[in-house]
Amino acid sequence: MKLRFVVHEHHATHLHYDFRLEREGVLRSWAVPKGPSMDSKDKRLAIAVEDHSLQYGDFEGIIPEGQYGAGVVVIWDSGTYEPGEWREDRIVFTLDGTKLKGGFTLARLKGGGKEWLLIKRKDEYSLAGWKMKIRLTPELEAELRERVPPCSAS
Repeated sequence: MKLRFVVHEHHATHLHYDFRLEREGVLRSWAVPKGPSMDSKDKRLAIAVEDHSLQYGDFEGIIPEGQYGAGVVVIWDSGTYEPGEWREDRIVFTLDGTKLKGGFTLARLKGGGKEWLLIKRKDEYSLAGWKMKIRLTPELEAELRERVPPCSAS
């Protein structure tokens, strides 16, 4: 069964990427400071954050000052994913997005807290030396409007 994933480029206090996987009617979410990578040698810190509603998957806009997550949010990548194993400490899945493709693993760091590693598995889509490219341009930002995003999932 294919489910939806989205990666938001979030220009808040600090630029980071919000990695989201649809599961059980919500978007399970992780903040990834350096963003995901297509290089299988990279291990990216991913901090588990609150689940978001499925409607949040389409959100782009400028979250107003004073609101949670204030700043510019654009969709960096989206598509579908095929779930593999989903355990408390390890999630294995295959992405089919515009930029992100192939196998990935989220592995919880020891201690069972909110810190995970997002790792590209070595496969035909792996790209050695891959570099993250910011999607937001001044032209795109000029097209965005101030919006309050849909509420987070409860």
